Amino acid sequence: MKRKIVISALLNQVQVGIVENGRLVEYYLERDRGDRVVGNIYKGRVENILPGMGAAFVDLGLEKNGFLFLADMPEQASGDGLKIGDTLLVQVSKEAVGTKGPRVTTDIALPGRYLVLLPYQDHVGISRQISQEAERARLKEIAQEIQPQEMGLIVRTVAEGCEREELQDDLQDLLVEWATIQGKHRGKAKQGGTNSPRLVYQDYDLVHRILRDLYVPENTKITVDSAELQSRVEAELVSLGVKHLPPVEHYSGKVNLFTHLGLHKDLQRARNNRVWLDCGGYLIFNQTEALLSIDVNTGKYVGGQDLQATVLKTNLQAAEEIAHQLRLRNVGGIVIIDFIDMSKPDNREAVLEQLATSLAQDKTRTNLLGFTRLGLVELTRKKSKRLLSHLLETDCPHCQGTGRVTADETIAFQIAGEVNSLAVESEVEAILVRCHSAVAAQLIGPGGSNLDILEEQTGKSIFVRGDDALLRHSYQLVSGSVEQIQRQAYPVQVGDRLNLTILEPHEKHRGSGLARLDGFVIECLHCEHLVGQAVDLEITALHKTSALARQIIN
Repeated sequence: MKRKIVISALLNQVQVGIVENGRLVEYYLERDRGDRVVGNIYKGRVENILPGMGAAFVDLGLEKNGFLFLADMPEQASGDGLKIGDTLLVQVSKEAVGTKGPRVTTDIALPGRYLVLLPYQDHVGISRQISQEAERARLKEIAQEIQPQEMGLIVRTVAEGCEREELQDDLQDLLVEWATIQGKHRGKAKQGGTNSPRLVYQDYDLVHRILRDLYVPENTKITVDSAELQSRVEAELVSLGVKHLPPVEHYSGKVNLFTHLGLHKDLQRARNNRVWLDCGGYLIFNQTEALLSIDVNTGKYVGGQDLQATVLKTNLQAAEEIAHQLRLRNVGGIVIIDFIDMSKPDNREAVLEQLATSLAQDKTRTNLLGFTRLGLVELTRKKSKRLLSHLLETDCPHCQGTGRVTADETIAFQIAGEVNSLAVESEVEAILVRCHSAVAAQLIGPGGSNLDILEEQTGKSIFVRGDDALLRHSYQLVSGSVEQIQRQAYPVQVGDRLNLTILEPHEKHRGSGLARLDGFVIECLHCEHLVGQAVDLEITALHKTSALARQIIN
């Protein structure tokens, strides 16, 4: 498998893409190292204990307290009888999300290049990504021989093929780091007493972590977009003990590196609710608070004469793409997949096998539970990072994150209700409505029918101005005398001469073109052939919602 690490830096932002066989499979973004707290170790103070939840809130010296499950605390870290005001060493395992503070644990894990030191555990583990049993056994034997007393070790994927000396050196660095952390934990803060919450260990920045955790010399190339990054990466590889430095490619083209490599398309695809498959089928992703649901559809794919063959091909492609999307989107928690119904048990097993094979390429732990009685596939994926959508997007200020906005017809009906209420005032002779042109069209109605009804019901003169500069849900109502409102409603008067661009042909009046002035519609007689051109016009007539004009020919 060909693998590439792509690193791009701009301003205070660093983005990293992991590319496998030409496709973006993982994406990392760090805008400011200080904003990231996962992996950091703090001397915390217990602020509150919730026996009913088996949890405690721990002051870390951050904006929000950390949330600690008491059942996760090893005896070496917690002691007996945790009380409010006690101090303890905790590590952040999950970022704060919304109103929730960061998740913390006393089960400290200190990562190195080849090993992870577990100060409060007493076992040896081997990365599940190392699949050969002989290599797993060899590494486990070495790890058990060098394992510190009453501490645990995890052998990382990049340790595959390493000798005892390399693992021993990495362990020695981790033990020195752990001794430093313990010293900071016991020592006094610069301000305040020993109980003051504070940071005692900050994990490295994104570039170091990526090279430390993911760089494998045998099959990985590195591409960066600046000379500074090139020098930084080479220096980091030396500090990580890489013996034979690989050539770090420096891309210096005018186009953004991610765009140049086509990775922005993969990113955009992973942000869409609908993802098309090569066969013409598609997936629909719906993220909720509790789970992610994925619906598989045949879409434009009609296959041959055999319906089951068509369904099987679509589902097999869907299984492969779903595994890829889960990894790229950083999905964690429960996932429910609604594959297209398959009547043959062998086909169902084939789809499950394809899904399992594709998920195996993901280093984040997944648990495939199979088909439910309703024919849905269930799986869980460990929550390890923020969702890609949360990393790159924010809730829409108009729909408040629902993904839906009020229909034009609904807004027009709402405006009509407010016009009726305003018209009750005796001093009101006329009302001007300013709104988006699409809403204005609904309010006016075909041939002005809705506007005629509204005027008849209210007994007032009503003017509507469409303005595309307004948001769809925004509108303004102005009332006053007929003369006052007319002056505001009409940006032109009969006889005015203007130079305007013909935007489109008139839908009903053959030969006419449409122009706009501040959202006000101007019908230009005999100008249909001039669409896209700027034309000298003279206003010849005014109507309630538009004006009529003719071309001035010199």
